[in-house]
Amino acid sequence: MKTLVTYMSQTGNTKKIAEAIYGELEGEKAIKPISEVKDLEGYDLAFIGFPIMQFDIPPVVKNFLSASTKGKKIAIFMTHAVPEGFEAIHSWTGSYEQAAAGAKILGAFDCQGELAQPVIDMLLKADDPQMKAFGEMGPSTKGQPDESRVKKAKAFAKEVQAKA
Repeated sequence: MKTLVTYMSQTGNTKKIAEAIYGELEGEKAIKPISEVKDLEGYDLAFIGFPIMQFDIPPVVKNFLSASTKGKKIAIFMTHAVPEGFEAIHSWTGSYEQAAAGAKILGAFDCQGELAQPVIDMLLKADDPQMKAFGEMGPSTKGQPDESRVKKAKAFAKEVQAKA
């Protein structure tokens, strides 16, 4: 089985999870930024990762999911700045299912990542009280994804590969 781990990462959070997943996979494998992947031809399984940005999946990733995953076995992994289980997270992350409607989705993983300081600064200056509240959460995200989250990502990789 040939497996691809592809990801979009702006601050390193998603890349860290991608590398953890990649390290656990057995067999022939590759890891590449999503910007270097034209399609999933030649791969039996693809792990596709991205950060949640502006409460949604980045448009480049949505386009990739729509254009490249039909008929393919995939697994999704995401990073975001809020703690896992945060109520609104499902409305932010759920659109991957629609974008990858033609794929066989074998699993999804999400975890908290560190919120970048420029984003914290921007949020703290916002007029919207909810945005300010997100900015105030920034310091609590320092050091994420931590080792416990990386360990969960590794377990996710093994579980998905076993299903494929």
